[in-house]
Amino acid sequence: MQGPTTVSFKDTVKTPELEALIQRKIAKLERFCGYLISCRVIIEHPQHHQEVGSPYRVRIDMKIPPAHELVVQQASSKGDMHDPLNVVIIKTFRKAERILKGLVQKQRGSIKFHPQQQVMGIVNSLFPEQDYGFIKTVDTQQDVYFHRNSVLHNEFDDLQLGTGVRFSVEEGVKGLQASSVEIVYKPGIPNIAPKQGTMAY
Repeated sequence: MQGPTTVSFKDTVKTPELEALIQRKIAKLERFCGYLISCRVIIEHPQHHQEVGSPYRVRIDMKIPPAHELVVQQASSKGDMHDPLNVVIIKTFRKAERILKGLVQKQRGSIKFHPQQQVMGIVNSLFPEQDYGFIKTVDTQQDVYFHRNSVLHNEFDDLQLGTGVRFSVEEGVKGLQASSVEIVYKPGIPNIAPKQGTMAY
């Protein structure tokens, strides 16, 4: 997780079992999207009067780079008014997983790269304070995540939007990401190191 994880209980009792369940579910979300910025979970027990049962409500707020915010909510409906809180939590996280998977698949696209394949791309998103960004590949126009530690020669701070790079693609446990990122073009400074092919802008 790039940023904070927070869990809030409103008008309901927090137990170690519920906290452990939520943390396991958050960890599962991170396996789908290893570059989550933050995840906030709110558990509440509405105070208004109910004729039958008293539903719980669960809300999950996730922030995903470059500028996505996903909000998933679940409340007990007429048919499941007596669902215990842990069941409502599980249902909400299942819904969040489906939505998050869809976004990640859209970001990665349908084309699979071969391990260690050399790819040319352009830096199109940067988050310097959080040490990561995204590179748009020249051939497929896919957005590929990269971390500061993946940039060769400690040149992460030299990157800017529009910087041309050559990199390898890895399919790791956290999904598609770039490694061995090497600068080959800087805006306004042509032909830094055009060793493999020409990049058109």
